[in-house]
Amino acid sequence: MENLTQLRALGLFDARAPRYTSYPPATAFTRDAEAGFQAQALAALDPAVPVSVYVHIPFCERLCWFCACRTQGTTSLSPVVAYLDTLEAELALIAQVLPQGLRMARLHWGGGTPTILAPDMIRRLAGSIMETIAPTDDLDFSVEIDPTMVDADKIAALAETGMTRASIGIQDFAPEVQAAIGREQSLETTRTCVDQLRQAGVGSLNADLVYGLPHQTEERIAASLDHVLDLAPDRIALFGYAHVPHMSPRQKLIDETALADGEGRHALARLAADRIVASGMEVIGIDHFARPDDGLAVAARTGRLRRNFQGYTDDVCAALIGVGASSVSKLPQGYVQNAAATPAYAQRIKAGELAGARGHRHGGEDLMRARAIEMLMCEFALDLEELERDFGSDVSALDAVHAQVLERFGSVVVREGRRIVILPEGHAVTRMIAQAYDAYGHVEAKYSKAS
Repeated sequence: MENLTQLRALGLFDARAPRYTSYPPATAFTRDAEAGFQAQALAALDPAVPVSVYVHIPFCERLCWFCACRTQGTTSLSPVVAYLDTLEAELALIAQVLPQGLRMARLHWGGGTPTILAPDMIRRLAGSIMETIAPTDDLDFSVEIDPTMVDADKIAALAETGMTRASIGIQDFAPEVQAAIGREQSLETTRTCVDQLRQAGVGSLNADLVYGLPHQTEERIAASLDHVLDLAPDRIALFGYAHVPHMSPRQKLIDETALADGEGRHALARLAADRIVASGMEVIGIDHFARPDDGLAVAARTGRLRRNFQGYTDDVCAALIGVGASSVSKLPQGYVQNAAATPAYAQRIKAGELAGARGHRHGGEDLMRARAIEMLMCEFALDLEELERDFGSDVSALDAVHAQVLERFGSVVVREGRRIVILPEGHAVTRMIAQAYDAYGHVEAKYSKAS
């Protein structure tokens, strides 16, 4: 049982910290890693090692007020068709620099709303991607799905092109909460989507929920959880709402007075987590859950759990190639983010250049600190022997950080032989502990609440 007094003393309810879906966080990206670096890093990939591919579809028919993703509204498919042309042109540019024989083990379509694509567009995009990078025989292909923007024909097209997992956006079923975030989505619509996915043979379903939304109460989130669990997803992602109107102007439409404070957010998260675990799911990291036989749960039990821009994953590919406006490539040499605004992205591609506009070149202790932070986020522990095996004597640079962590978080962090372990009652402050290993000294106000 967590001790609220202890968590208050550790500063959880006032703290802000990165989510550490990358290290360094994207706020540290600079223009030192643009298209030239991107081309060199892509060309240097080992063709014998499969890669992951992420494709960003930024369009939505409605712009949900809570969302801080790179998206844009449209009432017509015309700009989507033009964007699809640009995606294919980018894929052609990428193909020119990739080593021959490279294969794709993971493919994820995110957004925005990928299911804004018509069935023929779905088939066209999937075909273009697979012509650029041939899939492995066991390709894992996941797609983010808005149940209000999908039908049987779109699902059939996705299944036909190889989709193996659907990630369904739900957030909360309470009408009062949906009205406050500009996202109306009935239980009936969502259940129809789930039924159609299962009928199409899609074997894995993920449900995305959000806590800390305006007008969300313990009773409302409990009722939403009951509905979600009745849908029997294989995975659940329970994200904390990040209120960052300085980054996402549409969030100014949200009534800040209707948002829970730090302790209220934590109570919502704990209630939801307890309910999910009681249903038989296993806890995965700080905010995911999975059925015991799901690949994510197996990865967590076997030390293969990883963290990337989509959250927790069992994807162990060494490289992720980002395609589309604002998408980020994770490459052995560093990160590269494509131009974020769709017009700027399209202009670069039209000029015959890769779209990389900013990023980070790994150097110094970056990879070591990245792995240390990933261990904490995935396993709630630092395995010092593994770090020494992978980074040699360089790990001594972290000795002072270990000492600081043990001193500041000593009530919830202990040293067990060659491991530094976050106790269960301290899992809520994991992001804060991970931040101690972050060498980039970011301004806290840029980040979401740690609670």
